[in-house]
Amino acid sequence: MLGAMADLALAPVTRQVSGRAAPAAVPSGPERGQPLAATVAELSVLDASGRQVPFGALFRERRVIVVFVRHFLCYICKEYVEDLAKIPKSFLQEANVTLIVIGQSSYHHIEPFCKLTGYSHEIYVDPEREIYKKLGMKRGEEIAPSGKSPHIKSNVLSGSIQSLWRAVTGPLFDFQGDPAQQGGTLILGPG
Repeated sequence: MLGAMADLALAPVTRQVSGRAAPAAVPSGPERGQPLAATVAELSVLDASGRQVPFGALFRERRVIVVFVRHFLCYICKEYVEDLAKIPKSFLQEANVTLIVIGQSSYHHIEPFCKLTGYSHEIYVDPEREIYKKLGMKRGEEIAPSGKSPHIKSNVLSGSIQSLWRAVTGPLFDFQGDPAQQGGTLILGPG
């Protein structure tokens, strides 16, 4: 196990995308200077049944693309995951990579979010945002130009109204995660 983690010890290439040109914060505290895998591998995510899965088990023996979404009501995240859902499983298998989405709400929201987006690849939640925090993902509601992303189909007004409507009409009325939490994407796995 330590051998696989040692392979991941190389400093990851990171970039915080925002409207400002500020560098991403350098971790401080006990995780500073430790390999990425060692600081987060022991933390758990939950699957759609509420079962705990060690985060490290997701990438220890396979290559994965992990997409951390802001929250399940975020219209930008919804539209992005709708596009991820269109990636054929056969394409991922040929590339020897697994696609994983991680949200930061209750596991009860996984199944409705998958139905809404058509997403059928792996999905988990980190309801306490422990992995988000360990990875240094920022919090803060910033509206930055999307750069005409092909994944974002709604404008701010219509997207926000759609998100609010889903919140008030859903069976579990809540924000389905911290609305100020930012997301990110990582590529992890052995060598």
